[in-house]
Amino acid sequence: MREIAAAAAKPIGRLGGAFMISREAKSFSAEVGLEGWAPYFRGRFGVLGDVHADVVAAAAGFFPVKAVRAAWDAGATLPAAAAADRYAVVAHEFGRRKLGGFAEAARLAELLQRVSDGADVAGAAVFAGWRALELPEDDGARVVQLAHVVRELRGGLHVAAVLASGLTPLEAVVSGRSDLLPSGEANAEYFGWPRPYPEVTDEIRRRRAAAEELTDELMAPAFASLGEAEAGELVALLEKADKAVFG
Repeated sequence: MREIAAAAAKPIGRLGGAFMISREAKSFSAEVGLEGWAPYFRGRFGVLGDVHADVVAAAAGFFPVKAVRAAWDAGATLPAAAAADRYAVVAHEFGRRKLGGFAEAARLAELLQRVSDGADVAGAAVFAGWRALELPEDDGARVVQLAHVVRELRGGLHVAAVLASGLTPLEAVVSGRSDLLPSGEANAEYFGWPRPYPEVTDEIRRRRAAAEELTDELMAPAFASLGEAEAGELVALLEKADKAVFG
């Protein structure tokens, strides 16, 4: 199932991540009175509870600790559990707007839930927290939340794969590509990393590629609950949903 994990990575990343930079997310920020990265960190990582900021930095992986501390602590007036619940509503609202007319949403949600339910939580604390949240009844909203849940699984495993491949988080950021945000040094700057940035050498590129391959391998067991035909169907439906959302 490593090939399926690799094929599913991009559409899951986009479907499960776009709500965090949506107009619904901006409304959430205004509603709770938080600015900058604070609503993102309280919303996404609120499933960890009201923990020390360094716990959030450990889970986030690719952000500088100083930036995480500033953002997490800036949102301390908003209880973590309440932030996570409200952030899930952001995902639902985005899903209803973008996938409310997607005819195959129910089947896609069913397959994504099987992947989520069949996955091990080891090394993926944020995934475990999001999987524990209640799912909405309507299919479009359900697809986006489940895509985010599986995205968090890959995210947690990717942090481990990056470190195992001998990269620092900053090296991984400057050498990587993003489907929703700026890539390379622009992404590092966006995340709050101070300059200077490391040169992206051939060795760093090799390690980055190795980290992606290892992530796919670590993700593969989550897809084992699907038969070969169902796995192919999942990838096809993810690509259709991606097209429905992003055109």
